[in-house]
Amino acid sequence: MTLASASPLKTPVEHPLLAVARELAPRISARSEEIESARRLPADLAHELARAGLFRMVVPETYGGFELHPALVIEAVETLARADGSTGWCVMIGALTAMCSAWLPEPSARTIFSNPEVITGGVAAPIGRAELVEGGYRVTGRWGWASGSQNCHWLTGGAVVTKNGAPVMREGMPEIRQLFFPMKDATLHDTWHASGLCGTGSGDMEVKDLFVPAEMSTSLVSERPRVDRSLYAFPAFGLLGVGLPAVALGIARRAIDELTALAPQKKIMPLGRFPVASRPAVQEAVAEAVATLRSARAFLLETVHTTFEAATRREVSLRHRAELRLAYTHATRSSARVVDRMYEVAGGAAVFRASPLQRCLRDVHVATQHAMVAQPTLELIGSVLLGVDANTAML
Repeated sequence: MTLASASPLKTPVEHPLLAVARELAPRISARSEEIESARRLPADLAHELARAGLFRMVVPETYGGFELHPALVIEAVETLARADGSTGWCVMIGALTAMCSAWLPEPSARTIFSNPEVITGGVAAPIGRAELVEGGYRVTGRWGWASGSQNCHWLTGGAVVTKNGAPVMREGMPEIRQLFFPMKDATLHDTWHASGLCGTGSGDMEVKDLFVPAEMSTSLVSERPRVDRSLYAFPAFGLLGVGLPAVALGIARRAIDELTALAPQKKIMPLGRFPVASRPAVQEAVAEAVATLRSARAFLLETVHTTFEAATRREVSLRHRAELRLAYTHATRSSARVVDRMYEVAGGAAVFRASPLQRCLRDVHVATQHAMVAQPTLELIGSVLLGVDANTAML
């Protein structure tokens, strides 16, 4: 299952890693109940995904990664999320956290990513505090939503840089950095008792007064990538978030699959003479769901390709960044509407734990709550499209 990163086939159309994801999908799907019950990704599955190279999707080739086109990342994550939402989410977090390899100083990047099976994770939100000291930072923080952290070797936490307790300002804004530290130096708190994406193990991670050398930190806001390749000219937060709509699309596709399998078998009550598939309302719901999902996916891929082409020319604009986030948010929210409709027309059969449809419902509505694709992003995007001043640093 292990792949060499130097594959001659590297186009936005296909890549061997996609075949690996498709091959793994049935086995992952068969373990969905186990994953959900454990409230974390099983260690053996995480290691198998790492050996397959799925956490190296956006690591630079020079560090042994695949440096995939973002459209291929979407397809790989979507395939895994269709099999199991929690698995798709954990791969998304680990694989895209690894994009920081292109921003870190080369020796640090090699320290972390020289192991081809390394898994990184953490939380980008600047919840922590990093006090400037000689040679680096003293970091303290407790971050929620540290998905997949139990299987990570390295973690990163976003932090506001302080000096003598006061924020360090850079161009009128507090300086924000991502600081990397070995997982063994963090405390993981088992706080993940959630309605959906139960198997992601997204509990809290915490460090207290931990020294982190300066060279083990970077900033996606104020620093440029150190690897000069088109992938890293793609908007930084756009690359970090590219897997979010992919997870939602995969979950929605699974919901359509499940309804399509159920409808010919389940009978319309009370007489039970005809299958649910014969109901015009169900037929209409499936048709609209497929159209909604494919439209959202097409908009997402069109926008990703357009932005990547601009990145190859080093001409990414604020408009590109806004439309990219719009495509992410639209795909995620459209996926939730699709799942809602499939759950609704499935009737009472969908409410039981044995039904993957109820898991799809819970999973997709946790995905919609992520800050990068939640409803408030539309306000920021709309301000850009209307030419209204707004803080766009995180777009």
